Amino acid sequence: MARAHAPISSVRARAYRIPTDAPEADGTLEWDATTMVVVHVEAAGATGLGYTYADAAAAGIVRGTLAPILAGEDAFAIAGLWDAMRRQVRNMGEPGIAACAISAVDVALWDLKARLLDIPLHRLFGARRARVPIYGSGGFLSYDDDRLAAQLAGWVEREGCARVKMKIGADPARERARMRVARAAICDGAALMIDANGALEPRRALAIAAIADGEGVDWFEEPVTSDDPEGLALVRAQAPGAVEIAAGEYGYNPHAFRRLLETRAVDVLQIDATRALGITGFLAAAELAAAFAIPVSAHTAPALHGAPAAAAANLRHVEWFHDHARIEAMLLDGAPVPTGGAIAPNEAPGHGLTFKEKEAERYAT
Repeated sequence: MARAHAPISSVRARAYRIPTDAPEADGTLEWDATTMVVVHVEAAGATGLGYTYADAAAAGIVRGTLAPILAGEDAFAIAGLWDAMRRQVRNMGEPGIAACAISAVDVALWDLKARLLDIPLHRLFGARRARVPIYGSGGFLSYDDDRLAAQLAGWVEREGCARVKMKIGADPARERARMRVARAAICDGAALMIDANGALEPRRALAIAAIADGEGVDWFEEPVTSDDPEGLALVRAQAPGAVEIAAGEYGYNPHAFRRLLETRAVDVLQIDATRALGITGFLAAAELAAAFAIPVSAHTAPALHGAPAAAAANLRHVEWFHDHARIEAMLLDGAPVPTGGAIAPNEAPGHGLTFKEKEAERYAT
């Protein structure tokens, strides 16, 4: 029989810096390693796992700011703990590192609750679908044409993805050429998506949207920064009708998503449970989007998003991001394996993921 009360006995956090398999770059940033902050929460003899992709400072916030207010509290009382964690970071500022820290703890709490109840997390939520569509995502600006083509084609041929996404910069001539390389690689087997990571101002974004439309692109992600919802709305209003505008990956709380939705800035709202205050925040943002009749897409961290994506009413797909999919396959037992362009939530209790601490030790910071 499930326990009626499960006092939290331990909250642990540690950061790991994992090198990329090649240099990576988008329209605004270059990197050669990714930091994963891993959280374990224990109660009543069970352990929940959560994680975020953020600066190592998030681990310090978990240990020094969040763990003390969680100690001894009921692990089943996730809503109240979520509120308490948000209040606790008020003076340091919630968006950014603090939101990522809360996200990792919230995911661990949901995993812990489902494990204590001995039920898969997606069944605890009440899944709407047995399989979740994915799209292949990478196509970094640091790749040459051969690597770009091989990566995108691989997702179509191996994983059966119906969609693939590439990064773009601000040079229209270069981006037209790269889009043509991508289109030739995937032929008519998949839809092509582009992501500027907020690198453009609205007029340049509209110029590239016109080029993209001519190359058969139907998704333009963050053509301008998400900090400028009015600029996004302008691009959405004037872009070719076949090109959807997407943003939201830097939404750290419900207020950020509300602003994007109220300004009619997006055709698809992206939500990242490793940033948006966890699974609790993910599901709240998805419900908010549903009230605006806007579909949602889960941003990166595909292993973590399987269960909440299965439950979201208005889900479009989950991003199978090269960097994170590679790390999760390396360091998580139970990580999903795509087939037919989709992944299935794990049927083990909780989210079904176990962190490989021994294998990860060499990456610890």
